[in-house]
Amino acid sequence: MPKEGHYINRSNWLRAAVLGANDGIVSMSSLLVGVTSAGMASGNVMLTGFAGLTAGALSMAAGEYVSVSAQADVEAADLERERIALEDDPDYELEELAEGLETRGVDPKLALKVATQLTDHDALGAHAREELGMFGLAGQANPLQAAGASALAFAVGGAFPLIAALIMPAHLDILGVAIVAVLALVLLGAGGARLGGAPLRPAILRAVVWGVVAMVFTAAVGQLFDVAV
Repeated sequence: MPKEGHYINRSNWLRAAVLGANDGIVSMSSLLVGVTSAGMASGNVMLTGFAGLTAGALSMAAGEYVSVSAQADVEAADLERERIALEDDPDYELEELAEGLETRGVDPKLALKVATQLTDHDALGAHAREELGMFGLAGQANPLQAAGASALAFAVGGAFPLIAALIMPAHLDILGVAIVAVLALVLLGAGGARLGGAPLRPAILRAVVWGVVAMVFTAAVGQLFDVAV
């Protein structure tokens, strides 16, 4: 009998990768479409694109590092509070753990027995899992890993529309960037769905629809500033 395939363990890194790549594709394509629509000269469009790619990747890295560090701080603080509570009032903490198991459908007597065994084995780890949803005392937040993954994903995603702008003839810049961006979003949606074991169609549609909306809106804004520079 084949084993079940579960993908929830991929959710953290997959979320960061999809977010970074999607942001790279949408941000860069929208930026390039916008400045091209405004009449910016080809050389300046390329300079803007490279600056946007660099700034975007660094911004994603900094943002992920700061936000995930905040998450790690919260996890560490909660673990410390649990550790102190276990030292100050272990009986209450045991009852609390047993009550938590009861709410999940475990018989009260069995819940107390299981809670006692979990406490004897690893009290802090048991409370971290049952009360805080943390698997492992180190928590789930890794700021450097999140920062690196997001920056790399942004750079890879943003490279697609930038390369399109580099190789397309001047009169096809906007169309070429838009087509490449849409194709990249299709690949991103399909890849994310495949890695996560999710349906392909909804993932592709939401990636493409919101990317197209962003490009259309930015192109419209660019038209308001029709200046050749």
